[in-house]
Amino acid sequence: MTHSIKFFFEYLVIRSLAGLLRRLSRPTALRVGGHLGLLAAWLLPKRRRLAEENLRRAFPELSDQRIAWLALRNFWHVGVSGAEILRIDMFRPGSDDLQRYFEVAGIEHLQQAQDLGRGVIMLSGHFGFWEMGSFPLHELGFQVDPVAKPMKNPLVGRYIKQLRETYGAIEIDSRKGARRVLNALRQGRIPAILLDQHISPPGSIPTRFFGQPGYTTTAITNLAMKYRIPVVPVFCQRLPDERYKIWAEPMLLLEGEGEQAVNENTQRLTEIIEQAVRRDITQWFWMHKRWRVPENQAEKNQLKKDETSE
Repeated sequence: MTHSIKFFFEYLVIRSLAGLLRRLSRPTALRVGGHLGLLAAWLLPKRRRLAEENLRRAFPELSDQRIAWLALRNFWHVGVSGAEILRIDMFRPGSDDLQRYFEVAGIEHLQQAQDLGRGVIMLSGHFGFWEMGSFPLHELGFQVDPVAKPMKNPLVGRYIKQLRETYGAIEIDSRKGARRVLNALRQGRIPAILLDQHISPPGSIPTRFFGQPGYTTTAITNLAMKYRIPVVPVFCQRLPDERYKIWAEPMLLLEGEGEQAVNENTQRLTEIIEQAVRRDITQWFWMHKRWRVPENQAEKNQLKKDETSE
């Protein structure tokens, strides 16, 4: 009952915030989102310290002052992205919104991969505006289905799912990922998998991300290698004028067999995401516990405890 009340309250807050943001002009709504992100940095000191710790691990050469500034800029970015997500169904199909708000490059790589007739897996990460599949890629003629982990709050989860599916996308539950991803591929749709979050074994392996060890799912690698499915990296970076640059990179055909090939290809995909994040390190989700490879049994026990409480 306590959880139900909490979930309902959170849902009311999100819907009320969405109602406010949707009444504002887009520039004003995004600024409000940014300021709310900064407010969250002070209301959630543990998350702010986690973001600083992660940035310090990735960039040990930076000063504490620089790290603190980057963390605050990161909270601003997440706030802006949150505001954009709550307004994502307000883009107008068939209008000039695609040209007005999005700069697109390399999209021919996605088309070339589709033309092979094997299906396509889109590789991305929590960088920039990662919900890009909802509107711009749909306008460009691609049916992109996001693979997402269910939210703890089912009320908020259903609302965000509704927003994501406004333009025809179908959200794929990551808990039943492989089967549903294959179904999407058979229908000519493009499952989008964000490969930059911690996933505990089994189904993941240690990789290096910004020089630090962290578990990464092998879902893309296994599917791509087994069924010869091309993988196309696609990212979306927010620009200073609140527009976005979307770019697709040349398709990858993951070669090899066995455990070593899976490890090497998963590391290769992780490095592609890192290269994208380095374009603007304030636009990645630094407040996530990305690096959680335990070195001893005590750390393994703590990891299980942390994941149970999340």
